Amino acid sequence: MELYVIRRPSGWRTPAELGAAAARSKHVGDEEMPADIRWIRSYVVQEADGGLGTFCIYEASSPEKIREHAERAAIPASDIFPVADTVVVRPDPVAAAA
Repeated sequence: MELYVIRRPSGWRTPAELGAAAARSKHVGDEEMPADIRWIRSYVVQEADGGLGTFCIYEASSPEKIREHAERAAIPASDIFPVADTVVVRPDPVAAAA
């Protein structure tokens, strides 16, 4: 499997909507497509329009399987980028309490 970044702009209006989408995504990946896709982490961003978007890190067998996963989970997959390299300057900080 290869590593990908998936851009999902303004896919959700509320944290609750995002949470429901995350649960669907995890289920589809873990239960329906475990040989083809693995969710590693996501970074949630506040979009200019007020919605929530994400940058998601996935391992996948192909971009087509990422699109299939997104369709099954009813989530956007606007842009899919193969990761060319990883540079870690510092580990991710501990998430702040909301």
